[in-house]
Amino acid sequence: MSAPPRTLKRILLKLSGESLGDQGGGVSPPVVAQVAAQIARVQRLGVEIAVVVGGGNLLRGAEFARQGTNRATADQMGMLATAINALALQDALERAGVETRAACAVEMKTLMEPYIRRRMVRHLEKGRAVILAGGTGNPYFTTDTAAALRATELGVDAIFKATKVDGVYSADPKLDPTAERFDRLAFQDALRLDLKVMDRTAFTLCMENRMPIMVFDMFVEGNMERAVRGENIGTWVLMPD
Repeated sequence: MSAPPRTLKRILLKLSGESLGDQGGGVSPPVVAQVAAQIARVQRLGVEIAVVVGGGNLLRGAEFARQGTNRATADQMGMLATAINALALQDALERAGVETRAACAVEMKTLMEPYIRRRMVRHLEKGRAVILAGGTGNPYFTTDTAAALRATELGVDAIFKATKVDGVYSADPKLDPTAERFDRLAFQDALRLDLKVMDRTAFTLCMENRMPIMVFDMFVEGNMERAVRGENIGTWVLMPD
């Protein structure tokens, strides 16, 4: 199996919407501030950071679709939810001393920039954190897929997938006390074992482009910085040699 990247110059952080809210949903300013503080510490290491945010804390398009809403419309509603989260995170990062730019795949020019790949790369090169909303801009695609697509477009060294567990397990550790946590995992093995690191479209895109994925617990203080420094605190999903 290939080794994790030795140096990380540019990463993409995938944040679920739920990671910005409390247990009741919505956006929690204290939680957003904690997430922003972790991102700020990593950015001060000299790492360029792009962030793709979800919107599930506010609205899940798939759930609306199951209840009868047209699927394309439901997904567009979800894209708007990601924009709310992006603005909340942008504000928290700016207050933490990080220069940012928010961009959306769906045009909303009075609130944030349109997503233009070359412009986003330039922002990253200038040391700005880039927050990406609106998914891919198309219905029927998840924000996992948006993260895989943007990571490939922006030429990042790895995707950091923030979760509330400390990596990828062979089974649900809450249900199976014998579940094994993987330090490293090959893409093919994750597919064979149906471990659902990301949705299949996103995962396939990463595998085809040899994009490493780090799955880690974002909600242990300092974990993102530890992962960037190479400490063994999560699971690397990698291509075989």
